[in-house]
Amino acid sequence: MARCIDVTETNLVLDPYQIILRPIATEKGYHNATTKNTYTFEVHKLASKEDIKAAVEALFNVRVVSVATQNRGGKKRRTRRTVGETRSWKKAMIKLHADDRIDIF
Repeated sequence: MARCIDVTETNLVLDPYQIILRPIATEKGYHNATTKNTYTFEVHKLASKEDIKAAVEALFNVRVVSVATQNRGGKKRRTRRTVGETRSWKKAMIKLHADDRIDIF
């Protein structure tokens, strides 16, 4: 069973399935996965790089070399007379050891 990870800012305990929300499947993501062995995921906004690394290692049984994160801001969207905004989210690019692969892509 995967261990739970404590997010220290809010004393929130997250399961690895709550940290890794979904893979980002784009052409650039496929290219990075095949050439650079780097996979992209949408992750929980409060998760740190150490939390993300531990979650990926627990879920996919791989060795993580590095984690890079980006906080993506929401964009303004217009619907008739009102202006709204899409939600903000966090993106993580995970580089794996040369011998490891994730088969979801």
